Formats: sequence, C-alpha cells, structure tokens
Amino acid sequence: MATIGVNVAVLHDGKVLLTKREDYHVWCLPGGHIDPGETFPQAAIREVREETGLEVRLDRLVGIYSRPHWGDYHIVVFAARAVGGAMRGQPGEVIAMGYFAPDALPEALLLGQRQRILDAAAGKRGICRREPYPLPFEGALPREEMYRRRDASGLAREEFYRRYVGVLEKDSSEEEV
Repeated sequence: MATIGVNVAVLHDGKVLLTKREDYHVWCLPGGHIDPGETFPQAAIREVREETGLEVRLDRLVGIYSRPHWGDYHIVVFAARAVGGAMRGQPGEVIAMGYFAPDALPEALLLGQRQRILDAAAGKRGICRREPYPLPFEGALPREEMYRRRDASGLAREEFYRRYVGVLEKDSSEEEV
C-alpha cells in the first residue's frame, strides 16, 4: 500500500506545533495523505486546517522523507506559519496540541517525526532523507488491522505503539538531491 503524504511544521517563536494522535497517544506534526487531484501544498494546508483549526502560509519545502523498506512511502515536509483560524483539535484524531521547543520535544513521537521536526526548526530546505526503519510487523498492515491488534493487545495505546511500531531515535541519512 502506497503512503504519499505531507507533514507541516507550523513554527512560532522558535517552537513547532505538534498534535497528539488519538489512535496511539503519540505526538506528531500535522499531516496526512494527499487526496486525489490535490497538490502537495494544497494537502499540507488542508491537513493543518482539518487537524488544528489553523490557516497557514507555507514558507518553504523542508524536504522529502522516504522509507524504501516500507515500499512506496514518501512524505513531503513543509515549514509554515499560522495566519488565521483558532486552535481546535480534530475530533476523533487529535486529543491535544501545543507548541514545543526543538530541545524539549515529547518523548513519545510518531516514528520519523523527531528528525523532520529538527530539520524544519533548523531552517533546512530541499533535503532528501532515507529513513532506515524496518517494518514493525511481518509487512505493511492496513490501518484497521493495526487498530485491531492494538485493541486486542490489552496495552495502553502509547505502550502498544512503543512496543510494536517503535519510538526510535535512529538518525536518518541525508542524501544529495
């Protein structure tokens, strides 16, 4: 299954906006899949509005993050700033949100997010990174199957994520474009 999507680092006063996901209770940048007929920038703006209630202006392309071990997995990351709207989490998807300094990020981050956040906060532009994370199970699983396994595990959502998907600190490698 292909994953082609976006993440957006909404920056304000040296901090980055993160959302806490309802499904695993881990933190991440706003973002998601691209809808049919949508461009990467359109998807980025829409995802931030849906998940956070904020209207943003995209300031720069941070980079492209790919996981070749996961098949077709590619995320385009943008840096942005809020230009309107009001912070409100998307029901059923976002349970909390807040701005965090790059040196005070939550421990429980979605896989790959730490490097993306640090790259955006450092002002990087147009980089390509290969994320070396292995698949968490025997192969790519549909979201519904991951949720079924999560619910059947008896573990708290964050613990299930930490144990089976991983909040890894491995560095990703930057490749030349």
